[in-house]
Amino acid sequence: MVAAFVRFVVCGGGVGVASSGVLVLLHDRMPLAVANALVTVVSTVIATELHSRVSFRSERRGWGVHLQSGLTVAVSYAFTTGALLCLYAVRSEPSALVQQSVYLSASALAGIGRFALLRMVVFRERTAGGARGAVLGKASVAMAA
Repeated sequence: MVAAFVRFVVCGGGVGVASSGVLVLLHDRMPLAVANALVTVVSTVIATELHSRVSFRSERRGWGVHLQSGLTVAVSYAFTTGALLCLYAVRSEPSALVQQSVYLSASALAGIGRFALLRMVVFRERTAGGARGAVLGKASVAMAA
């Protein structure tokens, strides 16, 4: 599990840094809100593929996986935004250091929650018939006896 978390951080962090650079490049070519939306969608698709193949080494593919992963991104966004709104409710003009501390702390917590959801829900190993683990059926027990 630790190795999967390290891979998750490296893949997600790498996509985040690359997205930041692309956003800077697109900023002069289109409105920032449009560029940010485009970069967010594309980076989420790329990160989901990386998490599937590298972080969790899952065989799950398809748009359903991307939709589920996108929902975890939306929840993370709501969590970090909520943390900043709480900060502004407590302090009307927080310093840049305090803002960044709150944002990065909330992002770290959201990332841990996202890792858990991706690992346990989106990319969990599924067996044939929807069973979660090895279950002995009547035929297996009869053959063993």
